[in-house]
Amino acid sequence: MVNGMEFIQVMTTVETDEEARGIARELVEKELAACVQIMGPIESVYRWRGAVETAAEYLCLIKTRRDFFPRVESAIRERHSYETPEIIAVPIVEGSAAYLAWLAGALSAPPGIHR
Repeated sequence: MVNGMEFIQVMTTVETDEEARGIARELVEKELAACVQIMGPIESVYRWRGAVETAAEYLCLIKTRRDFFPRVESAIRERHSYETPEIIAVPIVEGSAAYLAWLAGALSAPPGIHR
């Protein structure tokens, strides 16, 4: 990892393309995410309140740092239309050195470090 930073990919699904774009733009503008990829529409099949549901959704793949997760989660919840949104993270265990360096540089500086 770059300078010992741990990177993660956060995933959330939303109802509309506009909602996905709004979350993505806010996270990148606030330097909480280096990149957000929006995929969709996708089809989700899930159990909700005892019934099997199907919905068209948009998937956001958010590249960030592990220590940013609470702030990323909070920003997503503020804009999210779902009662119980999917907000999960998986570690980025490997990556090209150049990409990880770019990722680190695109995010806001760690506390106590000024760019």
